[in-house]
Amino acid sequence: SHPPLCLPGIKCGGVLSASSGNFSSPNFPGLYPYETECTWLIVVAEGSSVLLSFSYFELEYHASCAYDYLQVYNGAARDQGNLLGTFCGHISPPTFSSAWHVMAVIFRSDRHVAKRGFAAAYRKDACGGQLTGLSGEITSPRYPESYPNDAECRWSIGGAGGSGPLTLIFADFQVEGGQGCGFDYVALFDGPTISAPSLGRYCGSNHPPRTVSSTPHLLILFKSDFNIGGRGFKAYFYSGECQEVFTAIKGNFSSPQYPNFYPNNLKCQWSIQLPPGYQIKVFFLDMELEERSSLTGKCDYDHLSAFDGGAENGFLLGRWCGWDSLGPVTSRSNQLLLVLQTDRNTAKRGFSIAYVGVVPMNVSCTRTDFHIQIPVQSLVHLERNRIYLGTPSCAAQVVGGHFKIQARFDTCGSKSQKRNNTSIIISILYIDFSVDDQEDVHQYEVQCEPKRKEASVTLIVGPDSSRLSQAENLVDTQQWEGGSMGTHDVKSQDTSDIVFISICILAGLLMVIAVVGLVLL
Repeated sequence: SHPPLCLPGIKCGGVLSASSGNFSSPNFPGLYPYETECTWLIVVAEGSSVLLSFSYFELEYHASCAYDYLQVYNGAARDQGNLLGTFCGHISPPTFSSAWHVMAVIFRSDRHVAKRGFAAAYRKDACGGQLTGLSGEITSPRYPESYPNDAECRWSIGGAGGSGPLTLIFADFQVEGGQGCGFDYVALFDGPTISAPSLGRYCGSNHPPRTVSSTPHLLILFKSDFNIGGRGFKAYFYSGECQEVFTAIKGNFSSPQYPNFYPNNLKCQWSIQLPPGYQIKVFFLDMELEERSSLTGKCDYDHLSAFDGGAENGFLLGRWCGWDSLGPVTSRSNQLLLVLQTDRNTAKRGFSIAYVGVVPMNVSCTRTDFHIQIPVQSLVHLERNRIYLGTPSCAAQVVGGHFKIQARFDTCGSKSQKRNNTSIIISILYIDFSVDDQEDVHQYEVQCEPKRKEASVTLIVGPDSSRLSQAENLVDTQQWEGGSMGTHDVKSQDTSDIVFISICILAGLLMVIAVVGLVLL
């Protein structure tokens, strides 16, 4: 056969708005042209979904489809968070059912090697579909208008590699009621088909309870009879991968699919809950979200928010978007909630975060000594020799319910420095959480200003110290709204020997005067 011609300005793609139709690559069943890009936007009636299938498929093969390829989007084209798949070679894509009434298909060829291409067909589905995202929204047909009679819709959630359970929450619910929900109803199943165990059958105007599946699959069935309708329902779902609770003293997590683009229409929550007395320090190792609004200058689109405490009504520590470098954030309490919210358009790489619990401690000093106290219940699994100041020989003692360290400045690795023309004594407090061969030593810088007897302590190295040190030294030019950057400083001040210091100063002055007098004589 002859190679295909490169046809400048070849026309292909377009908007397909009929209830059903067919389309194919240019020249099909002949060889498609080189350097061609076609986009088909399929739009059917709102409240419906698009069912897409392929009867023939043959494109140039590459392991990562880097040459010729076809992409299918659950929504508008180029919206990476809604990408259902990229395909090439001889294996036909599966049948797709969109989550709403828009689907996009993109075909692209490069300047080498051509094949016969593809042939596809689509049709409008009344409702339902396969939902593979980590979170999303489901509505009854025509919502919030009255749903049609004699409808039967099935939404199958899961099957895209997710391994966690699914949670379903109804935000609005009004379906014809009746004894035993025998007329119109919503039925939930703990699996991908109606043969899976039932999770409930609901009708009327009371919201169904929050439902959690025991598998990574959930089926929602909506049926209406021949008369009497209602407003229908609106529900949200999310995967366990998008809703996590951390209780360990340190940890790492990232946005869904990181470092690839996160999905659209997400609301993910990460809750960090540590024992009373702890604070939580969060390090942003990497972040790239959709930019702030050019109209309002705020993070109106995709954004990450941090709340002090365990709920979204807690104190807002910060709200971020874009890709600016962020310094660490410290909670006020022992709980911190991070919430990622994304909209329907534009997706980015997301974020990677590490956190560490800041151990509660009381630090004070005199003119000659450091005094450190840590509640034993905060480090219940550690031996006292895992807590030391400067060197292991300056380990803590257990006194009552506390680990205690009392150390002179001339021992335990302390050093004298000048900061802002003030002499201070500095030492490093080590808390060793290492297990077997996994080294995990947290370091706190302990400072004392002897003249004022004022002490402070700051976490300087936590888990994965090299990365966290880099994160903490990043330039603090953030895209954030409100909130404040927390620090973990504990100060104590003792003025008991101000009189002693004053006498010393006075004695020194008198000595100088006496020497000057002798010289003059």
